[in-house]
Amino acid sequence: MQIEHIPLERLSVSALNMRRGRKTPDVSDILPSVKKRGVLTPLFVRPNGQPNQFEILAGKRRYFASVEAAKECGDERALPCIVTGEGDDADALEISMIENLMREEPDEVTQWESFTRLVKEGRDVEEIAATFALTEAQVKRILALGNLLPRIREAYRAAEIDAATMRHLTLASKAQQKAWLALFDDADAYAPRGGQLKAWLFGGVSISTAVALFELESYPGQIVADLFGEDGYFTDSDAFWEAQMAEVEKRKAAYLEAGWADAVIVPSIEPFSIWEFDHAPKRKGGRVYIQLRANGEAIFHEGYITRREAQAAAKRARGEQVDAKPRRPELTSTLASYVDLHRHAVVREALAGNPALASRVTAAHMVCGSAHWSLKPADHFHRNEAINDSVAASPADAAFSARRKRLLELLDFDGERESLCQDRYGSDLVPLFHCLLALSDADVMEVMALVMAETLAIGSELIEVLGSHLAIDMAGHWQADEAFFGLLRDKQVMVAILTEVGGNAVASANATEKGATLKGLIADHLTGANDRPKVEHWVPRWMAFPPAAYTERGGVATVDAAERAQWLAETKDDNQVEADCEETAPDETPDSVAVEESEPLAA
Repeated sequence: MQIEHIPLERLSVSALNMRRGRKTPDVSDILPSVKKRGVLTPLFVRPNGQPNQFEILAGKRRYFASVEAAKECGDERALPCIVTGEGDDADALEISMIENLMREEPDEVTQWESFTRLVKEGRDVEEIAATFALTEAQVKRILALGNLLPRIREAYRAAEIDAATMRHLTLASKAQQKAWLALFDDADAYAPRGGQLKAWLFGGVSISTAVALFELESYPGQIVADLFGEDGYFTDSDAFWEAQMAEVEKRKAAYLEAGWADAVIVPSIEPFSIWEFDHAPKRKGGRVYIQLRANGEAIFHEGYITRREAQAAAKRARGEQVDAKPRRPELTSTLASYVDLHRHAVVREALAGNPALASRVTAAHMVCGSAHWSLKPADHFHRNEAINDSVAASPADAAFSARRKRLLELLDFDGERESLCQDRYGSDLVPLFHCLLALSDADVMEVMALVMAETLAIGSELIEVLGSHLAIDMAGHWQADEAFFGLLRDKQVMVAILTEVGGNAVASANATEKGATLKGLIADHLTGANDRPKVEHWVPRWMAFPPAAYTERGGVATVDAAERAQWLAETKDDNQVEADCEETAPDETPDSVAVEESEPLAA
């Protein structure tokens, strides 16, 4: 290799450059240094087949910064270059990757693109791993991204999906990947992620090969492995359990042969808590409990007896008499149910007649859930970060967060908890109820109001009814921001909005302009920039209460929801009128005929 100073006009970016792309890279961070001191770190280049012409293998950003500096300073520039031989393309690609990896680690999708090109040039996994100081497993993991649909790879590169979701998608067939993408691209649908995605792929509980007690080589059923070759899952749970139980029975027989008092298999549908048992060695009658779980796992608890047996053994050790047979429960299960139902009936009636107490019980259930309650807070997260930032910066969101934090602290919860309502049933129901007993009715009602607000469905008909009933003026809570203008794309709508804020003359004069120009004019009128008259308290029609559309095309979710709410209200009113008429209708007698004939009077 040798270093030469090569003029800019004799350089071009190689197709093998790891960071080659259609877009000119952003060089604003290094441009001042290049303009002042020039390029200090040599580029890697090689002859491109043309006389005195070279292609850049590594150093693309330094090259473009130098081009920009030459334009601004009006001088001619030459760059220091390490000139490599005219080796094969794989050597050139390796040089590009090594130099770029040393400067800035690329994302996994970019690595996959480059490693794939190396494989096509004849490099195997072992050679790639040695070249870049990676393990073969790491290289295989990156190459496995090639089995994902391109759209999924790009979403992963853009950080729209996380690594766990991407990993689970490698378990999916191409058809499943397409189905998941359809959900991902649908703003009104939910695309499962993480553990939920795994359950979605397998139609319920997924059973990993890691829990199998038997040899996988002898398993006759199908196993789906992720493309990284690390995780595998059984596609047929029945076939898995048949093989798993056969191995469990073998191990049970081995325990009995080894002298254990018993080996008890606990099915997955039966509760089992090890704290209800005490340790006991084999020589003192200890058993083995084989606990089966719904995820296929079998846990072997060696050396345990029941708590009652342990208490009896302790009595015998103290010389106390032990009953020959266990104590019989005072109530049979049927009699216990009889007692429970009668007591429940009395408490139920008393609670229904005590609204103040019932409101506290209700609030506790709304916050904590129960066997019959399951509330879930509305998900305010959107995969578009601009929307998330816009909502988070709104005054309404800040006020609601402050209100929630105050109530969390009032109820002795962590003030940083994401929501007051939790989609679960925990042991804090009774403690919370006792806390609510000490609060005033006003505080309890505020707790209930906040939980109701947290669980209010987004985009529902009820939003429209509440917004109109509360006479909400959105202009006091919202103003056009960068996210709004970024999402505004319909030109016909832009012209209609410009008519609202700027008047017919301005809108007509600019109706044929590009969208960016129209957005700029709308923004000028809303902010008073560029000597435009400032329009105060403006909101788009779809955001107001009640909402309206700008065009006849339809497709406005808020308008559709408001129309459904109006229809539901009118239907209820019509049904009530019919019911009232039926209740007051006269008997079918000659007198009633006269009433029917005077229908206008009746109306």
